[in-house]
Amino acid sequence: MTTYPATFDIQRPEKFARSQLALRVLLVVVLSVVGAVLSWAHTIIWLGVPVLAAILISQKGAKRYHDEAEGNMTSWLRFIVGGYAYLALLTDKLPGDSAAGPNSNFQVTPTGSPTVGGTLLRIILIIPHAIVITLLSIVAGVLIIFAAVMILVSQSYPNTVYNFLRGWVRWQARVVAYMASLVDEYPPFSFDTREETPLLATAAGA
Repeated sequence: MTTYPATFDIQRPEKFARSQLALRVLLVVVLSVVGAVLSWAHTIIWLGVPVLAAILISQKGAKRYHDEAEGNMTSWLRFIVGGYAYLALLTDKLPGDSAAGPNSNFQVTPTGSPTVGGTLLRIILIIPHAIVITLLSIVAGVLIIFAAVMILVSQSYPNTVYNFLRGWVRWQARVVAYMASLVDEYPPFSFDTREETPLLATAAGA
C-alpha cells in the first residue's frame, strides 16, 4: 500500500508504568465528570480543526499555510494525536513531553492547494470515516479496559491488542491531517496496524 502523506507510529515501552495507568484513570474520570468532556472532545476537534484551518488559509493563502504548517497546525495536531496515543495506552509519555524522545512520531507531507470552501466541505466529506471510527472506538474501548487490567497484573499486554489500538489511532491521525487540509488525498479506508519504524529512526536521528 502506498504510504499516506500523514504518518503515525509509536515505540512500545518494554514495560508500562502502573502509576501512569492510575493517572490516566483519574484524567478520564475528571474529564467525564466535567460536562462529559470526553464525549464532546471528538466533536470539538473534528469541527474545530477545519474551521481553524480555513481561517489560517484565508489569512495566509494556501502556500504559506503549508509552508508554516510545521510550526503551527502540524504541531497542534501532533499534540492531539499524542493525547489519543496516551489515552489508548500506547505510551506512558504525555503529549508534549520533551523528555519523551522519538517514542511517537506524527509526520505530515503537505500536498495540494487548499481553499477555504474546500476545507470546510471536508466536515461533510469525512462523515463516512466518522462512522467507521465510532464503530472502531467501541472495540477500542473494550480493548483499552482489557489492556489496563493486564498492565495492573503484568505491566504489559498482548501485541495483537497493541497493534489494533495503534491502527485505531493511526486512522484518526490521517483523518485530522485531511481535515486540516494539510493533505489533499482522501484518507484510505484501511486498518493499517503495521510498524513504520524507519520513521521513528528518522526522528531519532533528526
